[in-house]
Amino acid sequence: MNKPQSWEARAEEFSLYGFTDMPSVHERGTVVVTHGEGPYVVDTNGRRYLDANSGLWNMVAGFDHKGMIEAAKTQYERFPGYHAFFGRMSDQTVMLSEKLVEVSPFTSGKVFYTNSGSEANDTMVKMLWFLHAAEGKPQKRKILTRWNAYHGVTAVSASMTGKPYNSVFGLPMEGFIHLTCPHYWRFGEEGETEEQFVARLARELEETIQREGADTIAGFFAEPVQGAGGVIPPAKGYFQAMLPILKKYDIPMISDEVITGFGRTGNTWGAETYDFTPDAIISSKNLTAGFFPMGAVILGPELSARVSAAVEAIEEFPHGFTASGHPVGCAIALKAIDVVMNEGLAQNVRDLAPRFEAGLQRLAQKPNIGEYRGVGFMWALEAVKDKATKTPFDGKLSVSERIANTCTDLGLICRPLGQSVVLAPPFILTESQMDEMFEKLETALDKVFAEVA
Repeated sequence: MNKPQSWEARAEEFSLYGFTDMPSVHERGTVVVTHGEGPYVVDTNGRRYLDANSGLWNMVAGFDHKGMIEAAKTQYERFPGYHAFFGRMSDQTVMLSEKLVEVSPFTSGKVFYTNSGSEANDTMVKMLWFLHAAEGKPQKRKILTRWNAYHGVTAVSASMTGKPYNSVFGLPMEGFIHLTCPHYWRFGEEGETEEQFVARLARELEETIQREGADTIAGFFAEPVQGAGGVIPPAKGYFQAMLPILKKYDIPMISDEVITGFGRTGNTWGAETYDFTPDAIISSKNLTAGFFPMGAVILGPELSARVSAAVEAIEEFPHGFTASGHPVGCAIALKAIDVVMNEGLAQNVRDLAPRFEAGLQRLAQKPNIGEYRGVGFMWALEAVKDKATKTPFDGKLSVSERIANTCTDLGLICRPLGQSVVLAPPFILTESQMDEMFEKLETALDKVFAEVA
């Protein structure tokens, strides 16, 4: 076999890409990166890119944080791997569980480990099915989420994900119900105030529960800010309207904090930013600052007690992963939590968020930007053909992909999502680096809009 010579050709020859615009790859090739320097990554040609997406939301401490690297090395030398089965787990696993409950909104709780956010959401669904069956309600299996939500790629978490692309897999599976996306700018009706919009979504929730039967619904999952949906914060008062209805019908509320957890919104949890207390939290990404694949289900006190009772009844919880509670991952997570909370990273997000918003507000004055939205260090600009009518560009123009590709040419990595361009940089970003990000983004916007508008 004659192996192709260039890095780009080798990547395309032997790799299968996920969530990648293949026409762009065929035309432009793959960016193959070799290492990182702070918030920058460097490719095989020595070119540096400011990664304004933190890898995939998760490299919040940058790509070469010495303390994170040292924590991993130290634990690998001490105890490089184990599991959390059969009544055995590492000391690092025990310490991380204590820490996660300590920093959670809960007075007490329990933690179960996975390898990703997808697996954590999948696990949470199985936990709900498990405890409801144990409580004599085996029919209580339906899951409520929202359109445009993203909860993962396993068969269950993809069924929770309210994205049309999952239809190519024959998903969602039966029993997964998607409610209206809480994006007032896009889905508010003509003449409808934001308060009226939220009231309509609350009515939709209650009517859905009554139609389906509360005794058939296992839980409601929601991201505090919809991330892969295009950075969509909830309409004002959304969670305050939804949670009393869920409580009325005894439906647990699960906060999917895979993206928003550990500082992305400016607080430890997105639930804190939007002033609600869920029954459980799903964590991943920032949990290890991207230095190790890990996810966690953090149960609040009520669900902890109910799941524990169900486990005691059959003497085990028949679920888990080989690397659940991996000691190196747990050591890294402990360090990551310390770095974000005590080394000034979370504070930097809070300090620079107003500057971030001001930069986007300025760019949003352009005729082909319909909306800017976000919170903390997660924001998006929505491109439109017509600002007054909010009419999007023809999808065949691939406007957001063109903007992102142009940014890449300029040495900036951002993410196209639908008609939006998403910015979610590492928490270590400085003012000058933020200025660099906006300068390059504006150049790309002007170039692409001149071509398509």
